[in-house]
Amino acid sequence: MTHNISANSARGEAQFMIGDRAYIIRPSFAALVAAEDEIGSLFDFVDRAAAGKALMSEVIALFWHCLVDSHVMNRDRFSEALAAMGMVGLTPILRVILRQILQGQ
Repeated sequence: MTHNISANSARGEAQFMIGDRAYIIRPSFAALVAAEDEIGSLFDFVDRAAAGKALMSEVIALFWHCLVDSHVMNRDRFSEALAAMGMVGLTPILRVILRQILQGQ
């Protein structure tokens, strides 16, 4: 069954698919604070990402904390699905989140 939801770009959201389900990443203040607690300074992360040096684990952690409705999937399964997408697949989503981090909400 396909779940039809879509990202709201005005909120800085990004959408991606895992299987037949759409997921939304929303970089809310609380989500970014939680991500920063795990991966360190978001500004340092942005610098690493811009230099092509962001770690997959950092990207996955950021996405996990920004995931809307994270209760629908456990973190291990989510991490495996994102790892299977690879950095090429994750980069467009990451760009949306990085832009939101830099621009603010």
